[in-house]
Amino acid sequence: MTAVPDAPAAPGLVHMAQVRCEVGPLLSLGGAPAGERRVVPLTGGEVEGPELRGRIEPCGSDWQWLRADGVLEIAAHYLVVAPDGARIEVQSQGLRHGPADVMAALARGEAVDASRYFFRTLMRFHTGHADWLHLNRVMALASGRREATRVVLDVFRIA
Repeated sequence: MTAVPDAPAAPGLVHMAQVRCEVGPLLSLGGAPAGERRVVPLTGGEVEGPELRGRIEPCGSDWQWLRADGVLEIAAHYLVVAPDGARIEVQSQGLRHGPADVMAALARGEAVDASRYFFRTLMRFHTGHADWLHLNRVMALASGRREATRVVLDVFRIA
């Protein structure tokens, strides 16, 4: 593959934080034309990093489609409260997929090396707090792993 003259450089990624979000039991809404509709309550957790810190309030949820092709579409929506009291809304949309045996092991709550499956989300932030308004202009990419009772996301701001 040859380089394209004057092609823009790929955007950089800057580590923002690690999200450790506790999850409740999966609730299935049953089969639907697009696959199985599910929701997972987000029951708390913490965010730690150089650009974002705080606690996850136990009021969020992760709405999911388990598609017929085995791909899980993720749409998580939750609230982070920073140490200064700022409330920051987080919206995270992504995909998780991998070999059938790996996905089955995850569904059983077994520990699976994150390199054995794909788990990425695109994240946006919203707040009205004066000290955190810059987050309203941020787009981030996260690489995730699923554990038995939590999701861990390493979050990178797109520079």
